[in-house]
Amino acid sequence: MRARALAAAALVALAGPAAGQGDPLSAIDWLSRSIATPAALAPGGAVPGSGAGRGIVTEPVSVAPLDGPQPDAAGLLSPAITGLPRDLWGTTPHETVVELIGAERLEAVPALQELLMTLLLAEAVPPAAAAADGAAPGERLLLARVDKLMSLGALEPAAALLEASGAPSAEAFRRRFDIALLLGQEDAACDELGRRPDIAPSFKARIFCLARSGDWAAAALSLETGIVLGHIGGADAELMARFLDPDLVELDPGLPPPFPMTPLTWRILEAVGEPVSTATLPLAFAQAELRDNVGWRSRLEAGERLARTGALSANALLGLYTEGRPAASGGVWDRVAAVQRFDRALALGPADELAAALAEVWPRMVAAGLEVPFAELYGLRLQGAGLHGDVAATAFEIGLLSPDYEAVALAASPEAGRDAFLAALARGTLGAPGAPPPPQGSLPAAVAAGMTAPALPEGLAPLVAEGRLGEALLRAMAQIAAGMTGEVRAVGEGLALLVHVGRADTARRAALQLLLLDRRG
Repeated sequence: MRARALAAAALVALAGPAAGQGDPLSAIDWLSRSIATPAALAPGGAVPGSGAGRGIVTEPVSVAPLDGPQPDAAGLLSPAITGLPRDLWGTTPHETVVELIGAERLEAVPALQELLMTLLLAEAVPPAAAAADGAAPGERLLLARVDKLMSLGALEPAAALLEASGAPSAEAFRRRFDIALLLGQEDAACDELGRRPDIAPSFKARIFCLARSGDWAAAALSLETGIVLGHIGGADAELMARFLDPDLVELDPGLPPPFPMTPLTWRILEAVGEPVSTATLPLAFAQAELRDNVGWRSRLEAGERLARTGALSANALLGLYTEGRPAASGGVWDRVAAVQRFDRALALGPADELAAALAEVWPRMVAAGLEVPFAELYGLRLQGAGLHGDVAATAFEIGLLSPDYEAVALAASPEAGRDAFLAALARGTLGAPGAPPPPQGSLPAAVAAGMTAPALPEGLAPLVAEGRLGEALLRAMAQIAAGMTGEVRAVGEGLALLVHVGRADTARRAALQLLLLDRRG
């Protein structure tokens, strides 16, 4: 077979030098090299082996009419839905917005993750910006938002945002290509690559797509050409040769995983029978484990990772937990069994069985960092279930971590102490006469100060006055997150900002999560 002969010849050619291929701009370093940089193009402007009719301009050119669409302005959520003004960014410098989005680390506070997701998906007039670092005019903020969504594992919203933007650039396509690979939609990605004569596919991407389409001979010829011209070599060339000829795996099994792992390399390794676990890879890779052809345990572990950032809904996680009977014991299987027992007890069992099931499942959810998804599912349903003692106190705290925290607090009547403070926080009455004082500790004191502050914090007030609301929100969220690592005073200032700009619900939920989860490192 000609394809096998060419693949074998390609392996022989590996002894020759291979030129490096530069990476296009990216805030995340694991995007696939699905497009060729100008250095990788042939002198005439076409990718060798790309076939007729696929001439490529050797320098990136971006043309945007002054009154044309602005990719940076695209969003999935209108101001009517978000409650945010369309001029969200005001006069904030473009680079500042991009840097703040990239720097946000909100993993410990789910309410802030939700607000960040809203900001990333909001329709808004973009700040003024010029093209730089390889990005087309008017899309650097778009790419920063997409990159953050991808880093959170939210691939479907990222793909929808790219589609809504209509951004035609190579950098936008590069992200669409990788999202499609991870969601199991590689054929659609390859079809788009074939329809885009303005994009030069890298040899690796071209070989992959040719093979997917069944043109193995053209794929092998592209591999041989790429090696001879020095555009593909080393481990990449060996991997692609194995991809084209599985018999080569039997002759010399085992390849060290490349670093960084890209979605394209990950899919090719999977195809040659050498899959790499996504457990230690960036969160976006976990989405690939949710495909129907993946084993239940891998889907469970990936689903839990994604649920922690809100990239997988609580209901979807419950669907994974209740898909079948646990296949073994230990680790994720113990959580599956505990959730299933609890779910049955809540629906059918008497109060003593429910109490026992809750006492078993809740510590497992806490250990896995899945308290908030669990609370979203069961927080309200646990109230009034006839529980007593310590288990009833646990059910109360779970209710406060749910979206129905205020209803839970209004139905409770703690008279004093920590529970009374938490109830007042959830009701929004901390500043009312006779409100309970915060329990001992710097964090409760900071929360109380922030939720009852009479004015905007001094450091953030000028941003709000200048109409730079988006920047103020990003900085406030960063301050609250910083409090989880010891800067407790900043927590109060961040919460105060949220309260005074109309995000009191987010502030209360974030404060409750800070106190009840308390994951300070």
